[in-house]
Amino acid sequence: MIGERRTPVKCYNRHVADVFLVTGGAGFIGSHLVERLLADGARVRVLDNFSTGGRANLPFAREAGRRLEVIRGDIRHRGVVERAARGVRAIFHQAALRSVPRSVKDPLGANENNVTGTLNVLAAARRARVARVVYASSSSVYGDRPDLPKREEQPPAPISPYAVSKAAGEQYAAVWTRLYGVETVGLRYFNVFGPRQDPKSEYAAVIPRFILWGLRGKPLEVHGDGAQSRDFTYIDNVVEANLLAARAAGVGGEVFNVGCGDRVSLLEIIAKLEAILGRRLVRRHGPPRPGDVAHTLADVSKGKRLLGYTPLVPFDEGFRRTVEYFRTLTG
Repeated sequence: MIGERRTPVKCYNRHVADVFLVTGGAGFIGSHLVERLLADGARVRVLDNFSTGGRANLPFAREAGRRLEVIRGDIRHRGVVERAARGVRAIFHQAALRSVPRSVKDPLGANENNVTGTLNVLAAARRARVARVVYASSSSVYGDRPDLPKREEQPPAPISPYAVSKAAGEQYAAVWTRLYGVETVGLRYFNVFGPRQDPKSEYAAVIPRFILWGLRGKPLEVHGDGAQSRDFTYIDNVVEANLLAARAAGVGGEVFNVGCGDRVSLLEIIAKLEAILGRRLVRRHGPPRPGDVAHTLADVSKGKRLLGYTPLVPFDEGFRRTVEYFRTLTG
């Protein structure tokens, strides 16, 4: 469970001066990473503009005291990022303008946040001599090619502005490692879900939206026939992958899939939700969304071999935890 004390992953030396920067640290993924770092005894600096994240995602802030510093700022502003990067040992770059549909509507915004913003982080890391940058990429870079599972050596084939922006971020990170000696490690997330994920946004991920609609007795809006499948990855697995990527030797400039190596269709998710709630849910099918891919499935063998990554939480257990989290919120 998030917040549990576990045997720490020794991804850093715990000197008093060690500080870790998490961009987007008040968001869904970032806040879980911040919580784990604090639980492991680290000092953490958060940089977030609070456009999608919020202080409600940092309920542990008071307990953390001076070990947690929160800076309101935007990764698109280079000076802000440079100030945030001063004196940090490693950067976990989670800030981004997420969502394929949002990028289709606002491709310039996706580029400014995900490409220019990432460039600012990389430039700041070089200037501050940060030891390593672990950054969030996306399985969307693979596009909709039919070959499964997705392996890191497969060439990117993005079909949305969001995917293009993530592929560009990967290329810049690799160049920063080769030219400037900034160690970067990219993690291609496969459909992350879990507690604190926002279900209310127009661009919300499917699992929190399905859960909230199901709990409130509303029809579940399904884009397409519902047969599309994803390698849905519980948040604990993503946090673990980040910490492993921060400490592994000899992986500068590499990218890794972060998934479970299994896939679930939207119709299967609805059936699982019905089983947990004990009632039938109404479905309302609409047209497929532009830029969406049909299926994703991660090959995680490279991460296992070079990072020691193994998914901690399988889908069914993660889904049950997530339903219980939203059930407590809705009463």
